[in-house]
This record gives sequence, C-alpha cells and structure tokens, in this order.
Amino acid sequence: MKLIPLKIHGMSYSQTQTGSYALLLKENSTQRQVPIIIGGNEARSIAVALDKNIHVPKPFTHDLFVNFSRAFHIDVKSVVIYKLIDGLFFSHILFEREKIQERIDSRTSDAIALAIRFHAPIYTTKEIFEKASIHLEKDKNFDKSEFSFQSLKFPSEKKVTENSVDLKKMTKPELVKFLNRAIEREDYKLAALVKVELDKRV
Repeated sequence: MKLIPLKIHGMSYSQTQTGSYALLLKENSTQRQVPIIIGGNEARSIAVALDKNIHVPKPFTHDLFVNFSRAFHIDVKSVVIYKLIDGLFFSHILFEREKIQERIDSRTSDAIALAIRFHAPIYTTKEIFEKASIHLEKDKNFDKSEFSFQSLKFPSEKKVTENSVDLKKMTKPELVKFLNRAIEREDYKLAALVKVELDKRV
C-alpha cells in the first residue's frame, strides 16, 4: 500500500457551522490539499502545539498523554489516515515501546494533535488522497500566526441557520462549479461535503 506524506498547511474557520475548522493537509509535490473538519477543542490543541511560544495555564489532554507516554518510554512513530467513509476520516497511530510496535485506531484530529507533539510524520493512502484532496489554483504562503492560540477565535458550539443547498439535486457540472466557489471562499467544510457528493456520481 503506497502512502503519501502530508504536512499541515493551514487552518480555516468553517463558514457554515460555528465551532468547526478545516485543517488543511498538503502533499509537498502538488497543490492538492486534503481538508479535514475538526472541532474547536481539537483546533485549540493543534494551534497550541504548532505555536511553541504559547504557554497555556492548563495542559490539554494530548499534553497529558505525551507526558504519560514519555514516562513509560512510549513513542509515536507515525500517523496514517487509512479510511474514508461518507466524508469521515479514520486513522491509526503507530506506537513503539522497547522496539515493539502497535497500531491503535484514533480520531484523526487526536492523531494529528499527537503527531505534532511527537514530531511524527502524517500519511494517507493514495486512494484517499485522490478521492478527498482538492486543488488550489494559487498556493498561499502559510503564515504561522494563523495558528497562534490568541489569533484563533473559538465561538460557542452553536449552529447557524443558512440557506441550505440540496447537493443531491445538483448536476455534476453544477457540483464542480459549486466546489470551485467553495474553495475560492476558503469554505473547506462545504468543499469537503461537495467532494463527497461528487464521488458518489463516479
């Protein structure tokens, strides 16, 4: 099974639901990125892990796990996003202790939060990358300040009302145009939903 390495490239606030964020994972040799929708707590944890200058009064659960792992000489070797069903990503974490390795299933957001803290690589399969990635025409320079704990705003977990669009009733060309508009607006949550519907039309 061929694995594709991914790097964290950005984080975008969801335009369709408060409290949700799209974490962008980029493959180095292309402009294609995989948007993964995560919650506000996970976004906080990832933001703090990426910004080394931020010190929070209380550690996140991921930090507690890191301290526990180091106390018992457990290391995270890699994270693999290995399955995608109806827009939901499934991941496992490869742990190692005394040269014995074990894979454990995990929420993708938790797996990535730990991968950052352990400086472990993140991978996905070629099949998932081709299915879930979106193409950005212009590659924006990533500003690390976007990830700072202070600059990220975390509103209450409250859904907002919006003019819903029935993707199932749209034609394939209409979905492609809708996908491109969502990407232009940096609404990666909506783009991911459109991509799932497009995949059903193949």
